[in-house]
Amino acid sequence: MDIRLSQCFIAVDDHDRAIAFYRDVLGLEVRNDVGFEGMRWVTVGPPSQPDVNIVLEPPLADPNASAADRQAMAELMAKGLLRGVIFATDDCDATFERISAAGAEVLQEPMDQPYGVRDCGFRDPAGNLLRFTQPLGK
Repeated sequence: MDIRLSQCFIAVDDHDRAIAFYRDVLGLEVRNDVGFEGMRWVTVGPPSQPDVNIVLEPPLADPNASAADRQAMAELMAKGLLRGVIFATDDCDATFERISAAGAEVLQEPMDQPYGVRDCGFRDPAGNLLRFTQPLGK
């Protein structure tokens, strides 16, 4: 049996700002942009991985959600508590410089970790945690 990652989801509160960040800052390509029942889903992904997709979705992608549930999700997103993604990079320091120069919120500057990677951390425009890792010795 062969199991591979196909899609993961990240909640965003402003798709246009998210596209500008994921496309223009991170260099991901926009693969799909779909609206349905007042909601929007944008699919992005790395050009080098055409079979891996990140779906930028509304914080609560359920048209039947209650106002209280929508408010709770908005509050969790504002605190940066919904989702996170870890990206691999071949140069953590250069990646850090490019993303921080674009004005992203820095959570951690590049540092060597005891579990064998050099990594750094940011928040995207919606507050989601993004980490960028490079295996030590590469």
